[in-house]
Amino acid sequence: MRYAILGSGAVGGLYGGRLAQAGHDVHFLLHSDYDQVAERGLRIDSVRGDFVVTAPNIYRDAADMPPCDVVIVALKSTNNHLLAGLLPQLIGEHGVVLSLQNGLDVEAAAIAAAPGHGVLGGCCFLCSNKVGPGHIRHLDYGRIVFGLYEEGAEGTDWTLERGEQILADMVGAGIDAQWTDDLAAARWRKLMWNIPFNGLSVVLDAATDEIMASPAARSLAETMIQEVFQGAASCGVSIDESAIATTMKHTETMVPYDSSMRLDFLHGRAMEVDAIFGSPLRAVTQELSRKRKTGENSVHPMPSVAMLHQQLQFLDSRPRQTSNPAS
Repeated sequence: MRYAILGSGAVGGLYGGRLAQAGHDVHFLLHSDYDQVAERGLRIDSVRGDFVVTAPNIYRDAADMPPCDVVIVALKSTNNHLLAGLLPQLIGEHGVVLSLQNGLDVEAAAIAAAPGHGVLGGCCFLCSNKVGPGHIRHLDYGRIVFGLYEEGAEGTDWTLERGEQILADMVGAGIDAQWTDDLAAARWRKLMWNIPFNGLSVVLDAATDEIMASPAARSLAETMIQEVFQGAASCGVSIDESAIATTMKHTETMVPYDSSMRLDFLHGRAMEVDAIFGSPLRAVTQELSRKRKTGENSVHPMPSVAMLHQQLQFLDSRPRQTSNPAS
């Protein structure tokens, strides 16, 4: 299959690079990094082995790219307004979109931009940063869990077939990829990490090791993880309760890590506040409203998460100068 990569940074650069290294037909849309990648290749420094894709297929304009069987969307969700102009140019007949983005229901933008095509969603459990033009540093983990976004949608059978092919290609390329029949659970499971540690890293100006080393910050993070777990249950999504302790343990043992949201904030970029915070909060609020009408009392609001959301909205709205954090 032919792959297009939209967003060749910490996620798209890493996984697209792995697929290209394994000999798959991969095409990267680049902007500011184009000249450096054309000259030096795509460089991946990884805990699982460094490599350089010396002559990747790269483009400045989506109109110059060939039709692709799989379009991997690894853009920040703050750029999803671009998909309407990009996906119709890139996606081939019976092509599918695989959204590897943070947040809840981020796949809806791809469905709107590429009607009639199958859409898959995936969660990336990894520590990876873009540290320079065409230069990705993969620090820890690396699993992708992906699955079908809309059961029963038009073209489900061939979307599932494409999903099986993508899984085989990724595993063959050395990517820790897994299929899920419950994408909603995978999304909420990832939010159990993204909400506390992305958000707190910004408002506390702290990396993961600093948060875990502080009893107060650690307690706050665990409270938010529990709230997200309960929020998922309120929306009918079942996650094993052991995931709460597992999330804390993995964060404690991972390498010290600056979250993607903190890096966006430090560099003066828009943060993914709505996708990571706004969307799940709206989902819980809708369930609360619906169940109140029926007299049910099984919805758990997320007060700490809501407060953190408001703080991030304020910070995201303020004009700020970029800093230059050490990489």
